[in-house]
Amino acid sequence: MGISRLAADAWKLTAPGPRVLLGIAGPPGAGKSTLARGLVARIGAGAAYLPLDGFHLANAQLERLGLTARKGSEPSFDVWGYVALLRRVLDDTAADIYVPDYDRELHEPVAARHVVPPAARLVVTEGNYLACDLPGWREARALMGACWYVEAPPEVRQVRLVARQLAGGRDAEGARAWVAGNDEPNGDLVETSRGSCDRILSTIGMDMSNGSQ
Repeated sequence: MGISRLAADAWKLTAPGPRVLLGIAGPPGAGKSTLARGLVARIGAGAAYLPLDGFHLANAQLERLGLTARKGSEPSFDVWGYVALLRRVLDDTAADIYVPDYDRELHEPVAARHVVPPAARLVVTEGNYLACDLPGWREARALMGACWYVEAPPEVRQVRLVARQLAGGRDAEGARAWVAGNDEPNGDLVETSRGSCDRILSTIGMDMSNGSQ
């Protein structure tokens, strides 16, 4: 299925108005951000992007909490800050709302990289844990009009994740160790939420340009 068909399905969620959240969940490396960005680009001015990655705890907080080696794991996010922003996005449709992101060069969250403008009727938010039945994530999931799950074969995800770590500055051994010790356990947790999502998708072979089958 192509991006045009999925964008049309996503836009149907806005019928009740004035604004709706579409969650994109899935394990690390499955293609969540690719799909979310593709949907927003296809829909245009009526959509906006809100990544969970902007709610990574800063490295100083991870060190304080003893989570440096588990960066990207469920407790390494400010889930209640995320919930608060989702609520504001739904409640305040008259003003620009600025959205944080994660910078893979700085290895830190950064403020206000994205914006949800008043014209946005669909806000696409993506992240690993959006459908998990855990404190904070349950509250986030309840705010979404729908949540779609993106999956990919483990071997595909592993290649993507190792490449991500190499691009971030780790050597080959360190990249593989990080994926095995951190990304894979995170993915196992996320996979328990698969059945809670409204739709299961794969971006493998998906045409992001014209929506052809």
